[in-house]
Amino acid sequence: MQNIRYQSLISEIAELEKNRKFCRHTMEHFLDTARIMYILNLEENAALPKDVIYAAALLHDTGRAEEYRNGTPHHKASVDIALHILPECGFDESEIRQITEAIDRHREKTVPSGNRLGELLYRADKLSRQCYSCGAADECYWSDDKKNHTLRY
Repeated sequence: MQNIRYQSLISEIAELEKNRKFCRHTMEHFLDTARIMYILNLEENAALPKDVIYAAALLHDTGRAEEYRNGTPHHKASVDIALHILPECGFDESEIRQITEAIDRHREKTVPSGNRLGELLYRADKLSRQCYSCGAADECYWSDDKKNHTLRY
């Protein structure tokens, strides 16, 4: 949260999305995703470290600005960003590999076997969305199975 590059990216995304009528990629979304991931981690006894969960969730959509500027898929741009920020925050190579793999695949419903962090990130990302109360839900390009129609967490 204190990383200058991270703070700058969050501000840039907020500016680029200020007129977006669909889901925004705000700090609220990042924290909701992290907290839901942590709840799933506890409920399912996944035994993933809390700091790894939060790092993946807080960084998973940071590439949105890059996507808006030049079309780079946000998950790819988010991996590049994470590769710079995570070492500055004290994560080791194994943790960085695990976090960046989860970020890279967070848009895929099926992740490789054994990638619990990626699976939890995918699910929490969707569960954090409040489609059940969104005024733009009928115009949303998300398929109905991706939309979160109930409040679960």
